[in-house]
Amino acid sequence: MAGRNQYVVPQFLDVEAKIIGPVTARQFLILLAVLLIEFIIYRVFLSLFAILGLGIPVLALGLIFAFFRVNGQPFHFIALNVVQTLRRPALRVWDKTLSDADLRVFLKKDDKPLPPPPTRKAPLSSSRLSELTLVVNTGGVYDPEE
Repeated sequence: MAGRNQYVVPQFLDVEAKIIGPVTARQFLILLAVLLIEFIIYRVFLSLFAILGLGIPVLALGLIFAFFRVNGQPFHFIALNVVQTLRRPALRVWDKTLSDADLRVFLKKDDKPLPPPPTRKAPLSSSRLSELTLVVNTGGVYDPEE
């Protein structure tokens, strides 16, 4: 079996790497951004009611974006899909400005000659085919030149 390479096939490609305990890098960055926003809210609005009114919803939204999954997908993918769906028009209208004569021009076939069929290679002779079979079956040990 010399000469045969073995490769490790990666598994669990959809599992994110954990960096701090059970928290992934994506979740850590989202939580870091939420904490930065919370700090800015604290420094700008020194009122307790403003901090509670703005800080709690921002914290809840950040936790949802970091940890909540829908059908195995992170929530920010779902939110992005919702935004993309809302930006597309829901109703598509067919604007038929072409007349029947214009459509007939597009449907008219061009009488161009067909390209020649591709040339075929000559089939392998049986002796060459059996030599190649031996090379493959022996893993390259058999050399037809010897």
